[in-house]
Amino acid sequence: MSLSLRSVLLTGLALLPFTIAQSDLVGTWTTKSRSVFTGPGFYDPVTEKMFEPTLPGIAYSFTADGHYEEAYYRAISNPQNPTCPQGIIQWQHGTFQKLSNGSLILSPFGVDGRQLESTPCLSQSIYTRYNQSELFTGYLVYSDPYHNIPRLDLFQFNGAPMSPMYLAYNPPQMLPTQTLNPTASATSAGKASSTNTANAKRSAEDFGGFQEPLNKNVLMPYKKPYNADKIWWYGIGLVGLGSVGYFCF
Repeated sequence: MSLSLRSVLLTGLALLPFTIAQSDLVGTWTTKSRSVFTGPGFYDPVTEKMFEPTLPGIAYSFTADGHYEEAYYRAISNPQNPTCPQGIIQWQHGTFQKLSNGSLILSPFGVDGRQLESTPCLSQSIYTRYNQSELFTGYLVYSDPYHNIPRLDLFQFNGAPMSPMYLAYNPPQMLPTQTLNPTASATSAGKASSTNTANAKRSAEDFGGFQEPLNKNVLMPYKKPYNADKIWWYGIGLVGLGSVGYFCF
């Protein structure tokens, strides 16, 4: 075997574990609410609109070539007025790296991220840019023993686990993986001044539209088991009624 061929094979073998380890992340993952997904149904970069899901949740999407997208919808309680909670919607995308120690570094495209903070009962909202790099100390991908579907556990920078996420789409449902709103400078209103009209004039339909998620009916609400005490007392009551009917009639 020639030296050059041997070098190529050794290089390929050295890269193989990294490729396999990263490929298990590929797909769109969402939390148990099944209401938050990445893609055009969450954020439209053309009209600068963010669409509020029905329930809070988190979604992450990863590609095999090192791109990611995330969508957050959080409800924040209002102690002064419990009937008027706040909501925060966050979206960003960019590239990610997996380090040799198994940690993940997510680097967003700074001009593309968006955040919407709203108080619906007061008809107030604040729309701004959002740019937050992230470090995950590790992750696990395995088959959830209860739902029997692929599950993703991400561990935050301090080692604390995030809410578990479950595979919803594969291949992932995402917006284009390049910068969507390239700008020379950001405006105070948080909206992009596009320098590339070809990218800015896309519509949501150009992003491939929507598809129903895989296993959309698998994560059903947990049903409490029947109360054995109630069943026992119900049986005793029936026996009592039967005895009364036997002696009276």
